[in-house]
Amino acid sequence: MIKETAVERPADARSADETLDALFDGRLKLWQSRLGYRVSIDPLLLAYFVSVQRGQKIVDLGTGSGVICLALAHLYPSVSLTGIELQSSLAERAAYNVRLNGLEGRVKIISGDVRGRQDSPKPASFDVAVCNPPYRRPSSGRISVNDEKRIARHELNGDLVAFLRAGALLLRNKGRMALVYWADRSADLIVAMRQAGIEPKRLRLVHSFAEAEASLILLEGMKGGKAGLAVLPPLVIYRGGKDYTDEVAAIVRGAPR
Repeated sequence: MIKETAVERPADARSADETLDALFDGRLKLWQSRLGYRVSIDPLLLAYFVSVQRGQKIVDLGTGSGVICLALAHLYPSVSLTGIELQSSLAERAAYNVRLNGLEGRVKIISGDVRGRQDSPKPASFDVAVCNPPYRRPSSGRISVNDEKRIARHELNGDLVAFLRAGALLLRNKGRMALVYWADRSADLIVAMRQAGIEPKRLRLVHSFAEAEASLILLEGMKGGKAGLAVLPPLVIYRGGKDYTDEVAAIVRGAPR
């Protein structure tokens, strides 16, 4: 899905603790930590799910290495994007990845806290918010000793409610917010989204295989929207073994929207 690229490191390249990886059949590249947080397919599914219109301003809450910003900038050449990331190492890496792909004019990375403690954009200044938040509660599962993995996976520095409140604050009225989350926490997500003043409008469940239970939920809501939720057909990742379905294979290739 995201392949390591065998290239000679230029003099100003990243450290030996990182890999240069290819996205969308090599049309995008990004540096990632070898041992820390690494991109999965989840943010790509979110980039293809969210509703985006020409010329909109998009904010990515918890941007990590910047993969959602990179993907959306590639898929929608007319949009502008801002990524906010708490971990300074990831924010710095995301900014480097933006420059690596020549997207400085359209993508801005902010090292800050989505809870509004520093350097937050102005309220009601975005049309769309996206978020791939930590899935695990602080006390659930094994907590990694690696800082990047620990904060990316567990709600240690901002829970689901904090991300949704940040989205509600930054969105204009009728703006949309889309998230990818664990399917077994779907009820938490739907309830928290509505409590944040963002009405759930589109829902799609993601299954590893057609016969398997859903593993992820993609949910999009509208700030100040009216009630009414469209439940879309399920998205199946694998046809059999590790062969992607046609739809997911197109996502991995970076096919046009």
